[in-house]
Amino acid sequence: MRGKRWFISLTVILAVFAGVGSRAENEPQPASPPTAAKEAAPPASVTIIGAREAHGVLGRDVRSTTNEDMGNIVDVIVDRTGTVRAAVIDFGGFLGVGSRKIVVDWNALHFGRVADKSDSITLELTKAQVAAAPEYKEDKPIVVLGAAGNLQPLDDH
Repeated sequence: MRGKRWFISLTVILAVFAGVGSRAENEPQPASPPTAAKEAAPPASVTIIGAREAHGVLGRDVRSTTNEDMGNIVDVIVDRTGTVRAAVIDFGGFLGVGSRKIVVDWNALHFGRVADKSDSITLELTKAQVAAAPEYKEDKPIVVLGAAGNLQPLDDH
């Protein structure tokens, strides 16, 4: 008796699915516009960087070559080609009071020890040089403080 019930149940299920399929085939389908054959997108490239090879720089402490506190990196400046040109450093003050943002040439920064978030980035400038730099303000011309002899002007055309 169980076998008979099982066979009847299976027959009913198959009939229901067959009816759904035939009904969908008989219903009018919306017309789709002719489309050109789409080319498959090439696979994305993948680069693997070791955990000790690279780290983010935003928020990192910046120190002078004589280990003076120079502030921390709060932004990165890129030109129209995407080339990194400079870093914005929040310099001076205490707990954000009295601090100001200055811009330093990317080449004046050294990233020798950034394996850990507590490692700082070294800046080739003295505290006096950075203190004398003009303040960075958004939507104003950017004055970039660079180490001697390596700053290139930004071509603005």
